Amino acid sequence: MAHDVTLITGDGVGPELAEAARRCVDATGVEINWDVQEAGIDVMQRVGTPLPDAVMQSIARTHCALKAPITTPVGTGFRSINVHLRQELGLFACIRPCKYYPGVRTFFSDHDVDLVIVRENTEDLYAGIEFEAGQPATAELVDYINGVATERQIRTGRDETGVSIKPISVSGSERIVRCAFEYARDNGRKKVTAVHKANIMKYSDGLFLHTARKVAEEFAQSGIEFEDRIVDNMCMQLVQKPELYDVLVLPNLYGDILSDLAAGLVGGLGVAPGLNVGPNGAVFEATHGSAPKYKGQNKVNPTALILSAMLMLRHLAERDAAERLEAAVAAVIAEGKDVTYDMKPHRDDPTAVGTREMATAICRKLQQ
Repeated sequence: MAHDVTLITGDGVGPELAEAARRCVDATGVEINWDVQEAGIDVMQRVGTPLPDAVMQSIARTHCALKAPITTPVGTGFRSINVHLRQELGLFACIRPCKYYPGVRTFFSDHDVDLVIVRENTEDLYAGIEFEAGQPATAELVDYINGVATERQIRTGRDETGVSIKPISVSGSERIVRCAFEYARDNGRKKVTAVHKANIMKYSDGLFLHTARKVAEEFAQSGIEFEDRIVDNMCMQLVQKPELYDVLVLPNLYGDILSDLAAGLVGGLGVAPGLNVGPNGAVFEATHGSAPKYKGQNKVNPTALILSAMLMLRHLAERDAAERLEAAVAAVIAEGKDVTYDMKPHRDDPTAVGTREMATAICRKLQQ
């Protein structure tokens, strides 16, 4: 069966990475009807917006997109194109596997690191509800405070104090924790760890933890273990003994921070895939930026976007193809011959290959 997929080519090195990932997916033999769409700075110069309506219309039709890196233009109405996509499409969960592949340079190569970060995408401090210093408290702001502090308290010292509101809801917490357990169940994972700061933020993080414990009860018969960790302790634990952890579920801010920390354990953002998923579809993307200074140089590591495409194949129920693609990527990395400069022992290694050549090596492995 053919699958309809939106391919967002992005800008900077995005088009080169998109082409590499597309070739690797096609090499698996899975039939994809690619709907190629442009977004970012390059298209903005032509049509006046970095995110044309055609992109959103395409994803609304396909419910599945593979997105290369995009630069968020400065001085436009978009705080972030990525955030805008998540909000418009209801992509409430960001899932980032962080797995070590032998051959990748990292200080943690002796550890069996295989983590999955499940991050809530819509709430927490990233909701952007802020009170500017020197401005009167609005009625909406006071409503959000909801009894935790009075308007008088917020007004006190308002000339020198900025305030950010941290909304965390039962419904938002329920769906992200349930997402983590369902991911664990569907992918043979053994444990879910909820990460929080409920010892200090008893109303917001306390609600998240309480809700996580209630959801965990629903999966008590599944054999998936549940535990919780305070976020600062979790950071130390990941550096000292990451092999003890499996699936981590976190509110938005902590998820953003720990997902990069976990990526660092396995070699960095160049090998870190990601997906954002919601009830109406999913967007798969590398977690690194668009690196415009390398545009057109055929130099950037394509691994993260190719592994994101692997996650897309899993999402499309093409698990055999996904496993073969992951195995091909792992084999090329382990051999260490046809890899980009950042994956060589020395970055000036003259034997390093380019983006296209590494993708070609992965395609070759798929055909063996």
